[in-house]
Amino acid sequence: RKPPFFFSISYHLSDCRVREEFFAGNLEAIDPQISVLFARILRGKSSPEFHFLQLDEDDEEMATSKKVITREEWEKKLNAVKLRKEDMNTLVMNFLVTEGYVEAAEKFQRESGTKPEIDLGTITDRMAVKKAVQNGNVEDAIEKVNDLNPEILDTNPELFFHLQQQRLIELIRQGKTEEALEFAQEELAPRGEENQAFLQELEKTVALLIFEDAANCPVKDLLDISHRLKTASEVNAAILTSQSHEKDPKLPSLLKMLIWAQNQLDEKAVYPHINDLSTGKLEDPSE
Repeated sequence: RKPPFFFSISYHLSDCRVREEFFAGNLEAIDPQISVLFARILRGKSSPEFHFLQLDEDDEEMATSKKVITREEWEKKLNAVKLRKEDMNTLVMNFLVTEGYVEAAEKFQRESGTKPEIDLGTITDRMAVKKAVQNGNVEDAIEKVNDLNPEILDTNPELFFHLQQQRLIELIRQGKTEEALEFAQEELAPRGEENQAFLQELEKTVALLIFEDAANCPVKDLLDISHRLKTASEVNAAILTSQSHEKDPKLPSLLKMLIWAQNQLDEKAVYPHINDLSTGKLEDPSE
């Protein structure tokens, strides 16, 4: 049996160079995309460097043994990490702004002195668009988007198609069959002729008209509220992008990175885990 491979990734975090090391039984087991994702959400955004080295038999034995880290040792390591309060406040403000909690963002700004990345006044307009889609008022949402910035829909044909598709779904939901067919022929069919993916989505949507009972329709998920929410999130992301703001908050990405890092460390060590992200409580492996 061949010994495993050693794999490391190096990148910059602020002004420091960071190196992560992993082991895998073979090259196919190493997924560089995970490490690229890990590096992308860090501040440095420098291109990561990958290093591969096949281990000899002695190194393999060392690689397969796990280090045991006590709670006291682990807490000492965690306490040695210095986090600036300003950075934590910025992370919170980023979440409030991205998710549209304008009142909470205003209050947090007053209490912490943290300056938001965009004008808080634009959040109200963005949330009005999102709420309109969530309520099924797609035509109103399109008007609001154009009032905010006409280029958003002009430069994003996929988003505009999905909004028009949602309008068609709402007509079908309301039982306006003739109006739905007319709308599909005039507004969506021409776009389907230009784009094969749009045509397939249009065909799926029109299939809703074939079934009298939506519960038996194979594409009944289009009538779920979750589809409205998906479209609303797509519009929200497009508006944020037009405002030069991240379309996703940083906090969930960091929590995903925490879970990923723990999974990687599990292969090399036994140590206290954070199993409940809502509390952040450390739990011993035996708990």
